[in-house]
Amino acid sequence: MQPVVVRPVETRSEQRRFIRFAWRIYRGNPHWVPPLVHAQKQLLGFRPHPFYEQAEARSFLATRGGTDVGRITAIVNRAHNAIHEEQRGFFGFFECDDDSEAAKALFDAARDWLHSKGMTCVRGPANPSLNYEAGLLVDAFDKPPSFMMTYNPPYYARLVEENGFVKVQDMYAFWGELSMLETLDPKLASMTESIRERFGVVIRTLDKKRFEEGVKLFFETYNASLPGTWGFVPFTKKEIAHLAAELKHLIVPELALVAEVEGKPVGTTFSLLDYNPRIRAIDGRLFPFGFLRLLWNRRAIKNMRAMTANVVPEFQAWGIGLVLLSGLVKPLKDWGMKEVEFSWVLESNHLSRKSLERGGAIRTKTYRMYQDDPPTARDG
Repeated sequence: MQPVVVRPVETRSEQRRFIRFAWRIYRGNPHWVPPLVHAQKQLLGFRPHPFYEQAEARSFLATRGGTDVGRITAIVNRAHNAIHEEQRGFFGFFECDDDSEAAKALFDAARDWLHSKGMTCVRGPANPSLNYEAGLLVDAFDKPPSFMMTYNPPYYARLVEENGFVKVQDMYAFWGELSMLETLDPKLASMTESIRERFGVVIRTLDKKRFEEGVKLFFETYNASLPGTWGFVPFTKKEIAHLAAELKHLIVPELALVAEVEGKPVGTTFSLLDYNPRIRAIDGRLFPFGFLRLLWNRRAIKNMRAMTANVVPEFQAWGIGLVLLSGLVKPLKDWGMKEVEFSWVLESNHLSRKSLERGGAIRTKTYRMYQDDPPTARDG
């Protein structure tokens, strides 16, 4: 067998090979959804993206006998290291044949580059951070991913663990269908109404007339609600502006809710239709006509992903999250929604997990974060 050769990605041709390699890995897999190529180029740093104003990355391709057999990206996230007082590197965008030698060569190359940048340990997968796509799927391989969630073959966990990585945190996807709402415990509805009355909570939808401003509010609430959460790094203002522009055509205003107390936003829940079947149909290509096919007749999409329900710290212990989730019921029924995935939720986020479980949601998928240094008490 010919040896594995790993080289850094430097040319436009190599960038294209890096991205297109995934199509070979998943050829014939009915569950995989191709990435949106335009977005993938940005998240890899092959095109400008505000994440890389505080980060840098180096991507690598592994070949055997002139054939690509794997890829990986090594990432230095300076914002993470400043906040968490670490010298931690990250790996992401990992794809590989079931080839232990190729995987080892890729992880060795990523580690060597990260060590040359002063990093002392490595965590992943992060594509390119927890604020975007992250985690290795370790179960439910017979189910397709929801929008902006990862998917990978079962053998990836073995390749990662063979290279000295251990679990540090799991992230869960929960599932529910609208018919389940009919069987909810009446006590839950009573509790939710009591919380509304006690705090004077008002639930409103995203303001269509001030759309981009409203989207920015969602990400600002996300930033305000998560300090102290495992691995959290806030979005920068430029990242928020970039995301608001990228998502403005994908967001359905009536499925994005704001909880207010005395006119002040204290929580948000942010959902996106599950565009993945359409992304599969356009093979990840938005141009020249893929974007039109993605957005045509959105009312026909009956599945969605509830990406986040965030509450500012001073209200987190008072059940505002339950009020937000209950506020979704009517707009979901009006839309004719059938199924919702709530993802992802950290295993250490006991409050969110409990809220979803009390609401009847069922845990269906597990995504795992790994690192090559021993987990500490703050990782639990």
